[in-house]
Amino acid sequence: MEQNQLDRETFSCSICLDLLKDPVAIPCGHSYCMKCIKTQWDEEDQKGIHSCPQCRETFTPRPVLKKNTMLAALVEQMKKTGLQAAPADHRYAGPEDVAYVACDFCTGRKLKAIKSCLVCLVSYCKNHLQPHLDVPGMKKHKLVEPTKNLQENICSDHDEVMKMFCRTDQKCICYLCSVDEHNSHETVTAAKERTEKQKELQVRRQQIQQGIQDREEDVKLLQQEVEAINHSADKTVEDSEEIFTKLIRLLQKRSSDVKQQIRSQQETEVSRVKDVQKKLQQEITELKRKDAELEQLSHTEDHNQFLHQYPSLPALRESTHSSSINIRPLRHFEDVTAAVSELRDKVQDVLRDSWTNISLMVTEVDVLLSEPQPEPKSRAGFLKYSCEITLDPNTANTRLILSEENRKVTWMKDCQSYSSHPDRFTNWSQVLSRESLTGRCYWEVEWSGFVSVSVTYKNISRAGSGIECFFGCNDKSWALNCNGSRFGHNNIWTSISGPVSSRLGVYLDHTAGLLSFYSVSETMTLLHRVQTTFTQPLLAGVRIGNIFAPGSSAEFIKPN
Repeated sequence: MEQNQLDRETFSCSICLDLLKDPVAIPCGHSYCMKCIKTQWDEEDQKGIHSCPQCRETFTPRPVLKKNTMLAALVEQMKKTGLQAAPADHRYAGPEDVAYVACDFCTGRKLKAIKSCLVCLVSYCKNHLQPHLDVPGMKKHKLVEPTKNLQENICSDHDEVMKMFCRTDQKCICYLCSVDEHNSHETVTAAKERTEKQKELQVRRQQIQQGIQDREEDVKLLQQEVEAINHSADKTVEDSEEIFTKLIRLLQKRSSDVKQQIRSQQETEVSRVKDVQKKLQQEITELKRKDAELEQLSHTEDHNQFLHQYPSLPALRESTHSSSINIRPLRHFEDVTAAVSELRDKVQDVLRDSWTNISLMVTEVDVLLSEPQPEPKSRAGFLKYSCEITLDPNTANTRLILSEENRKVTWMKDCQSYSSHPDRFTNWSQVLSRESLTGRCYWEVEWSGFVSVSVTYKNISRAGSGIECFFGCNDKSWALNCNGSRFGHNNIWTSISGPVSSRLGVYLDHTAGLLSFYSVSETMTLLHRVQTTFTQPLLAGVRIGNIFAPGSSAEFIKPN
């Protein structure tokens, strides 16, 4: 057994106290597990000097570690010949134990301590603890679970055990300290102070346990809320799918009805045309027969015979069909197509408006009251909330022309031939986005000339030249004049710090009621910030150009 133990010590790492794994020998000759010595030297990298844990010899620079293949082979051979770990009762203390305490009496490799003595201020393994269990005088010593740093119980000034506590300085002291520099302080025994602190500790534990109980109740409530959210969401998805399925079926039914009506009318009209065509063909045949008789008579050489037969020729009857035929060239079922297209546009408008409300209802589902999210500090932060803005041609004033997939608008001197639409601005050269804006959004506008960038409720007035239609002049819109460096809402205009760069950034947090305008160049410069309460979804908009600034334009930049 002693030889086996000696072999184990010979082939063990003094850091992990286990058999060597991937052994390496460092320049001083001591051997360690590669992982163990590497971990220790990694911690010493900041010092720039690396040392041996046993002999403390230092090395500069850090030595290169290479596996000692011969030593590794010996360790493997020892394992095969029965070298195993020591019995559990004699396990050595090692740093792999999170809170291990070594026996102070052991020499060489130290066993794990199983008790610490508060009188001796020494920790003992099972073997060296025996006197405390057998010697009558030592049986009275206070034994506790193995404790590190027992020497901290010794007064550094008097080399005495600190059994007193100074409440004035809130520190442990020895008896000599209590009659010396702490003689005018409030002092008690450490045991008494421990009793008081134990009571406070118990109160704190009760508070913590109550906190745990309260939070566990909150966790249960939140779990119930999760289940309620999931149930509500699943039910809503199921109901929505059923509603949309019925809507789709209704549209398919209407499509089938229209198709059937068209085919039925097609058959009726084609039949009517073919009936007339058949009768006309019969008249053509009859007329050809009569023409042949007249031609034969015209070739009769006998004058008397010709004159005798001529009065008996039948009179020509007028066609009963040709005069009633009124063909409308290229106009058959095209009006139906136009009517269906008009229906499509109306359905799209309804769906767009309804979708805005549906989307808003979804985003307003907020179970927990949370603090508003802070506004981003950098352009990269803003770009996380980028949204693609496209302009709605049905809202564009006739002085405006859209391009770049409806992302760019330019002011034109000549009016454009747009169809009439109730959403169109009739007097002010303004246009709105297709997209409704809720939640957190960010977009950028490249501008030149005379441009005002805004957000507005959809129900802003469109017809007429009054301020109820003008961005920034009513309670439904917020506008920043890029070239005039002014911000307006409800016809109250405020000067802003400028100038505005050719690219303007707009940040909206609809829920928090936050609207910010930024001048975007190499940095983000805040121009104006609004804190309010938005009661409806918003649309992005621009007012652009006049006769003094022809060619003014604004383009909503596609997010990267």
